[in-house]
Amino acid sequence: MAAPEKPMERVAGPEARRAQILELLRTAGRPLTGSELAQRLGTSRQIIVQDIAVLRAAGVEILATPRGYCLPSTRPTHRMLVAVRHTPDQTEDELTLLVDLGVEVVDVIVEHAIYGELRGSLHIASREDVRQFMEALRRTGARLLSELTGGLHLHTLEARNPELLERAREALRQRGYLVE
Repeated sequence: MAAPEKPMERVAGPEARRAQILELLRTAGRPLTGSELAQRLGTSRQIIVQDIAVLRAAGVEILATPRGYCLPSTRPTHRMLVAVRHTPDQTEDELTLLVDLGVEVVDVIVEHAIYGELRGSLHIASREDVRQFMEALRRTGARLLSELTGGLHLHTLEARNPELLERAREALRQRGYLVE
């Protein structure tokens, strides 16, 4: 097990702190929670949430995933949008199927009668990400966005080449999850 990260020195002023947040997100190699960032920067989680909001308002793209904040990938990827339908009990199977094929599940999208498009950022790319997502669902008792639409939802998928995306589409079709 890796040693815990040492807190950084408290930075002087919000601009310096925001620059440090960006540097931590760039170098972390994984999403960082607001609490982790707060601990490392010697401030409160609420200040981190505020700083993230200010950075986003300034045009910095920061993703909020179920596992924490991260910056978008800069590696070349191919994208595909798929429509799927399954029960909540089949969620883990669907996500594991996709990540085992080398595909990242970027988000989930549903169409709501009142709010229109609702999108949740996922960025699930490994079995460990799936495990953490499913554990968070169990721990919090949260409901899936797809439960609002009888299981029908969209996923944005990313992969390093288009063949992986086509294999994912075919695997979803074979499982009976793909809506065509």
